[in-house]
Amino acid sequence: MTGSSLHRGSIDPYAELLRDVRGLRREQQQAREGWYHRLEIDHKERLLFELEVLLKGLACFSNPRNHPGMSEVGLSGQDFREQLLVAREAITRIVAVCRLLLQERDRAFVFHRYLETVLPDDSARSSLARIALTQDSPQESLFVLRHAMTNLLEVVSGVCRLPRVPFRLFFSTLTIVQREISANQFFNPLTALEFRPEFDRIANPRILELMRQVPGEQARRLVALCFLSLFRMLRYLSLVEESARESENLSGVVYLTLAVLHSDARALAAHLRNRAGAQLAESYEQEVFRVHASRIAEAYEALLAEGHRLLGIKATFGGIAANVRLELRRGFRHDFPSPGSAPDYEQVRAASTVLVGNLRPAIQNAILVLGKALGVRLDEHGVFSDAVAKRVLSERLRRDVWMFSQIARAFGHKATVMGESQERWAGAASLAFVREFLDYFGAMGYPLLRAADYPRIDPFLDALAALEETDLLDPQRLDLAVGEAAEFYVFLTDLFDRISHRDELKDVPFDRRGAAEALKLYLGD
Repeated sequence: MTGSSLHRGSIDPYAELLRDVRGLRREQQQAREGWYHRLEIDHKERLLFELEVLLKGLACFSNPRNHPGMSEVGLSGQDFREQLLVAREAITRIVAVCRLLLQERDRAFVFHRYLETVLPDDSARSSLARIALTQDSPQESLFVLRHAMTNLLEVVSGVCRLPRVPFRLFFSTLTIVQREISANQFFNPLTALEFRPEFDRIANPRILELMRQVPGEQARRLVALCFLSLFRMLRYLSLVEESARESENLSGVVYLTLAVLHSDARALAAHLRNRAGAQLAESYEQEVFRVHASRIAEAYEALLAEGHRLLGIKATFGGIAANVRLELRRGFRHDFPSPGSAPDYEQVRAASTVLVGNLRPAIQNAILVLGKALGVRLDEHGVFSDAVAKRVLSERLRRDVWMFSQIARAFGHKATVMGESQERWAGAASLAFVREFLDYFGAMGYPLLRAADYPRIDPFLDALAALEETDLLDPQRLDLAVGEAAEFYVFLTDLFDRISHRDELKDVPFDRRGAAEALKLYLGD
């Protein structure tokens, strides 16, 4: 019983995630799709995506955990005036995008604002306010958003004129903005890990086919969620890259987009780490119970193989979660200045180039690793197949191979030194380096196992799993793990040479110093 021969339901989680994740009623979905189809402006997909990212970004940016840079000062001791100036830039851009999407209706808004200032009668003003809150169509909802953001821009600008903005004032101001967004009927993108058919559809037919071949409804939904989230993160990076080439509201767009990226990455990592096992187990259980009792013996081998396959997929999800968190933490701590440091445009541009250059190949590689765990080499099916992407991915793979080979070698050396000492694995201190190695393996080593077709993958995983199963360090288990790590080191050394001889890297020397600096940053985090 292979993945393609298992029972298939009529439910398509990919289509469901695109359609239903925001919770719009059917008539609202149809109205929004009709409005978008009739919208005749250049780059409407990019503008709508930018609008929704910035709306979500205002909520994410209110949480300092989503700010890049590091601060040694507690929240109560920080001045958040610069952060609020960044938010003001973003609100200014939101208003500009709303104007572009409203087209001729924006003239009505200008006239509406004029009436608000000249009408002397309170009842007339109340009637005008009720009209401004009507959201029976996407255009009316956009009109309401434009009205709210214009008023909030005045408020935020006034707060920014204060000599100091404490955290509570910063947070309260953006909470008011968030409340306005959450009340919007058609433009409320505040749900974590939500997708839209206008800009989240996956075009590659092999990935679409792959998602629908996964056995079990819950497993298919998990795979679809992971693919959609990773491609959405790539789109965030493209928005950062595009915005870094522009001058208007640069900091606002970049910092808020990064806040959304960080929030979504954390949400995806938590979902994969905490729920992937249960969802895959539920799918497997459903598939097993579909087998008639009279066919259990006949289907035993296929069921066993499918169980092992799902265990591999679960481990892949865990590796993706750990790797995404590691890459984001490194990028946010070291590659980008804090918004509170008031960086100028050139600093933001330069940092954007570095961060995108580091994160994009990491996320692309996560997509390829997931495809590999599902039995398909996506790099052979038109995914990231352009020359630049191939070179960047090969460079990144070569660097990661070298980095983890150093970690594997250090693990074996540390184990040998401690084994010859008087400690003989006694106490918590002797376990620390093992736990560290297991953590690094989950975030860096496991994706390499999948990406490189390592022939001893099962013995290596079994040896590491044996280390995780005990609170006390068993010398025999450790020796077995060290032996497997040594085998993996030899394999990685040979793989490094093979990657270096690829066509796309023939004239690209390996930056050993840069790789060593990157390894220090990873180990330091």
